Amino acid sequence: MNKPAAKQIEVQIMGQSYLLACPAGGESALIDAVERVDTAMCRIRDAGKVKARDRIAVLASLNLAFELSQKESEGLQAHASAREALTAAEAPSVQSNLPDPAAQARIDDLVRRLDESLGSDGQLL
Repeated sequence: MNKPAAKQIEVQIMGQSYLLACPAGGESALIDAVERVDTAMCRIRDAGKVKARDRIAVLASLNLAFELSQKESEGLQAHASAREALTAAEAPSVQSNLPDPAAQARIDDLVRRLDESLGSDGQLL
């Protein structure tokens, strides 16, 4: 079975052009992602605390990853609440999809250490 060929799309992030490969039908999602990254990077640059493009990119990616993690946690909490509302008789086959508490603790510790390390460059959040 043949895979559809990837399409190349030229985008601008912080005024610099990038040529990105994109699967067929994924153009809209890629453009949305580029806009989020560009907005996050420009916000950090415009704050004036960080000048180096690579540091701006790292901070922006960490901020976006943290936001995604928060949304996933909120979704998991909503799922857990809904699960608790069900009785064992109503849904005996429901299984837990909660994150590993040790992994979540490591993520929280990493975010704290990043904040401490960034110090004068600006906080992660």
